[in-house]
Amino acid sequence: MSESIGGWKRSCLCGEVTEGMIGQELTLMGWCHKQRDLGGLTFITLRDIAGEVQIVADHDSPDEARKKATAARGEYVLAARGTLRKRSAVNPDMKTGTVELHVNELRILSESETPPFYIEESTDVNESLRLKYRYLDLRRPDMQRKMLARHRITKITRDFFDREGFIDVETPILIKSTPEGARDYLVPPRVFPGRFFALPQSPQLYKQLLMLAGYNKYMQIARCFRDEDLRADRQPEFTQIDIEMAFVDEEDVLEINERYLATLMREFLDIEISLPIRRLTWREAMARFGTDKPDLRFGMEIADLGEAADKTDFRVFKDVLAQGGLVAGLTVPQGNSMSRRELDDLAAFVKRETKAKGLVWLSLAEDGSSRGSAAKFCQADFVGDALALAGGDGESQLLIVADADRETALEALGELRLEVARRRGLIPEGQFEFCWVTEFPLLERSAETGRYVAKHHPFTSPMEEDLDLLDTDPGQARARAYDMVLNGTELGGGSIRIHRQDLQRKLFSILGFTEEEAQEQFGFLLSAFKYGVPPHGGLAYGLDRIVMLLTGEDSIREVIAFPKVQTSASLMTGAPYFVAPKQLDELGLTITAGQETDPTDGKET
Repeated sequence: MSESIGGWKRSCLCGEVTEGMIGQELTLMGWCHKQRDLGGLTFITLRDIAGEVQIVADHDSPDEARKKATAARGEYVLAARGTLRKRSAVNPDMKTGTVELHVNELRILSESETPPFYIEESTDVNESLRLKYRYLDLRRPDMQRKMLARHRITKITRDFFDREGFIDVETPILIKSTPEGARDYLVPPRVFPGRFFALPQSPQLYKQLLMLAGYNKYMQIARCFRDEDLRADRQPEFTQIDIEMAFVDEEDVLEINERYLATLMREFLDIEISLPIRRLTWREAMARFGTDKPDLRFGMEIADLGEAADKTDFRVFKDVLAQGGLVAGLTVPQGNSMSRRELDDLAAFVKRETKAKGLVWLSLAEDGSSRGSAAKFCQADFVGDALALAGGDGESQLLIVADADRETALEALGELRLEVARRRGLIPEGQFEFCWVTEFPLLERSAETGRYVAKHHPFTSPMEEDLDLLDTDPGQARARAYDMVLNGTELGGGSIRIHRQDLQRKLFSILGFTEEEAQEQFGFLLSAFKYGVPPHGGLAYGLDRIVMLLTGEDSIREVIAFPKVQTSASLMTGAPYFVAPKQLDELGLTITAGQETDPTDGKET
């Protein structure tokens, strides 16, 4: 590869220089990472995306080259010509640490002000500052490795699905707003005053229409947008690996995705994963782990302690069980040495972070008696039985949550399980545990309206054996849906879709749509369904989450080139920002909000 700058052509990247090039005349270009001027002898570490190499201007270099080397400063962009030679002092920490370029000519292509932080590996800098100067942050070697990793994962993905016969089709960014769960980002078009496009939360309806159109296998690296509260694994704009297949059932979709994940792990991390991937039903995942995205890298499974708890004199347990609730617990290995302060902190965590009202802890003392927050109500026999049920022993600490709402108790224990594992270092690093979660509820009740809403989306097919429940008890119907989970994070999810007009209309009715509302919101889909729809299904992964987990990061902001912050604002560009009154007039919009603030700094403007 060669690139021309003012007549000079780069011979190779800095990190690609090898001992095999010793004696060759080379032209290298990059950023000045460090400069050391020893008076007549100047060392510069030249850096680019491939790595670093040392260049040297000494008494044998021309005066002009030595003068420019002395003038060079950190982050100046330089072009150097010279002869590669062996270094007298080898640097084992550099990939090119055995060679250096003896400079004959040096050009300063552009100068740089002093950056707001050091452009170096794993710099300890406030994230807000990094995001404000993201173009400099992206220059750091560890950030460049993450971007290259993202590129590699994307290429492996495209290549795999291409080999499997999937067709890459782009779907629109400006679409019709349809109710899919999160809030839409809306775009007002100038030529249709009072109307709005929406940015897609996913290409869901379009990929279903592609199956109807006969395209058999579809794949897209798709940009998606959701106006929702952010967290470590959420952004207002994100990227999906989106796939759909015609004439398939669940096994077909799961099988090809297992092979994709095995290929990805092998080619990117050189790790072999066992197939088939473990499966848990939604009910099993909730009962054993308190979540539908279980982390399987460690134990501490939840156990139902109701039968044993009913034999105690503890009124809290008895009242909960009388209401049809749940008394359940988990054991902490070697946890009977936990201090009262640790246990109080965990109890506070449960009250603060979950809907449960409190935490009971119990263990066995050295003399065999029970001890803990409810020891006077729970004898040693109960503690021993409960420890055994939860897979513990006499060295374990028993943590119990009781609640009249079973889901509340399970979710609290699920959060507690993860918190205890984090605090006690029970989660192994560098381990990858995949699992499928299947047979989700088709519907759930909205906490706001009490109406049924789709657990995934309203195009998910019910399980065949549960179709009759749609007429009698829709809340008990299971979906032909599946999620892929890795280390406690949902990588993606999908389902077999509804392909029958009558079933789709029935589900819309259960969800509270009138015929008119269904036609208004989804008329184009219902119209398309009149013309022969094949059975079809698919899945969508969060590409950002995959890159985050496979590179060992804790936040997707670390693997997105230009991410937003918690408020959905860009610290670098200042977006979102005000627009000129003329633009608003052209769109027929009037801003009626009161005092405005700059979302990037919170100051009134």
